[in-house]
Amino acid sequence: MNPIIVESPKPLVLVGGGAGSAQDLQEIRHFSDTFVAADGGAELCLAAGIMPNATIGDLDSLSAETRARLPSERVHCIEEQNSTDFDKALRSIHAPLVIGVGFLGKRIDHQLAALNRLVARATMSIILLDGEDIVFHCPPALSLDLRAGARVSLFPMAPTQGRSTGLKWPIDGIGMAPAARVGTSNEATGPVSLAMDAPGMLVILPRALLSLAVRQLQRAAPWPAPEQ
Repeated sequence: MNPIIVESPKPLVLVGGGAGSAQDLQEIRHFSDTFVAADGGAELCLAAGIMPNATIGDLDSLSAETRARLPSERVHCIEEQNSTDFDKALRSIHAPLVIGVGFLGKRIDHQLAALNRLVARATMSIILLDGEDIVFHCPPALSLDLRAGARVSLFPMAPTQGRSTGLKWPIDGIGMAPAARVGTSNEATGPVSLAMDAPGMLVILPRALLSLAVRQLQRAAPWPAPEQ
């Protein structure tokens, strides 16, 4: 296990090398003053005028020019190749909530790997965003103060089921799984509550609901660590 490199008592922004813009980072700066780059994500941080607190990864995507602009004590190389830079960064940080920019879009394999880590690191509260949407792993119980008509997509990354209120198509008693029933393009009829029986469900909302998701995930209890 990696030692913790960056710890924050408030939300932390994690920046990757996928689809993302300097404007994305400027728009979410009010959530956090702690920024960590996963490898080549440091380039996006610098483009936004932000010096990352740390750059973490195997550094194969970090250009020599960008690395030269980073203080050497803030660059942390983790050389093993059995995990992604996203996961290397996640296991090296500690914060009540992580907002990830630059982990969706561009390459599909990288995007799927990031979604896989949302579930694998179920004890952490993590929100990923792109230009249209946000996605996060549903905690055991979640309340969302949504307006009628808001899009709420539920996509299982593992077999799971749960209960809901406030959805046009309730999920109560429905077994959901990646190769079976999914919940794309559900719709809120008002405030929504979700209660899941097991980890594995991703929640996808419009990006305009980021502030709401940040508030509610900080209030929700995450999944407990698995018993050893």
